[in-house]
Amino acid sequence: MKADYGIDAPKVIRNLLIAGTLTLAVAVSAVLGLLPQEFVLHPSADGAIRFPLLQMTLPATAGFLGVACWMYLGSRFGKLKERERLLGFISWRGDEKVLDVGCGRGLVLVGAARRLKTGSATGVDIWQAEDLSGNKADVPLRNAELEGVRDRVSVQTADMRRLPFEDGTFDVITSRAAIHNLYSATDRAAAIREIARVMKPGARAVIMDIRHMTEYEREFRANGCADVRLLDSKLASVLCALCTIGALRPNTMLVQKAV
Repeated sequence: MKADYGIDAPKVIRNLLIAGTLTLAVAVSAVLGLLPQEFVLHPSADGAIRFPLLQMTLPATAGFLGVACWMYLGSRFGKLKERERLLGFISWRGDEKVLDVGCGRGLVLVGAARRLKTGSATGVDIWQAEDLSGNKADVPLRNAELEGVRDRVSVQTADMRRLPFEDGTFDVITSRAAIHNLYSATDRAAAIREIARVMKPGARAVIMDIRHMTEYEREFRANGCADVRLLDSKLASVLCALCTIGALRPNTMLVQKAV
């Protein structure tokens, strides 16, 4: 058996597939003559508003189905490579105490544990299945067992806005595509404050997320973490935002707490 880290945002993928299927059905119906190839609103001598079905539905179909396939394939095949890249930004000794915030099925948590010798890796999550398929507290432990690091891994059910740890507990904190699931800016700020609080002096955090990075940077700097660096291409982030009409603006952030 191999470790299985699930499919990210399964409901989003499902909705994209439904939308793509519906727009494709409209396009096919227009080609077959079951629907008019053009809808006309307010026809008059002064002109009309025209909606050419094929020219509208075919690009929409390609967009919906293309994004759904990209998300699915990224979750199924691209995650491990992304994990190694994310953890590669940390210079590991092997004795670190690690916290993975929003650990899900343990992708980054287990990857961090593989880099430890005498350290430990703890994951926290509230196990929302809408954010990750099969998201349950026992799954990261099973994946840790399959990857041979069960003795270094533990999980807790905990809200990232109220982490159940003392101040200055962890050497390294990781989080991948989790904090944005807090829809309120106030809640996201609370999560960043909690991450900064449980970091030891000199500790590092590596945060990958799909949006809100400016918010995170501002909150880290306000909570004792002046060394904040964005690691990914800003141009790529802007292009992704343009292609997704502002929905996605991904980047990776490396943070160090002041000594």
